[in-house]
Amino acid sequence: MPTAPVLSEGFYPGHFLVSQANGFRSRDTITIANTTGAPVTLQAGLVLAKLTANGNYVPYDNAGSDGSEVAAAILFATVTVPANGTKRGAGVTRAAEVNASELLWDASVDAAGKTAGLADLLALGIVAR
Repeated sequence: MPTAPVLSEGFYPGHFLVSQANGFRSRDTITIANTTGAPVTLQAGLVLAKLTANGNYVPYDNAGSDGSEVAAAILFATVTVPANGTKRGAGVTRAAEVNASELLWDASVDAAGKTAGLADLLALGIVAR
């Protein structure tokens, strides 16, 4: 008997959204920074923070002290950021409902950090359900 192959799908842009404001009011064009020596691919749904020094966005890290400790956006679509470079992308920054179970977090963020990050997002009008 033939078997069907197992198919895997990646994340689609905005897959985590339950609802958003009319038009594109919930989203902004953001600059995402990579401070590592290798290109990095960030998946749609990743919780981001805004660096205080330059306004660039990086993965949220509640242990940071440079702005990365305050969740400020959710990456709308997957992007690959060059080594030690930046890339423009879209971020959900306000007025939206999201599926909490579909949000992605940096590996360094623990349960308490996720709770704090969700509170930061709620202050921006991003409600996790």
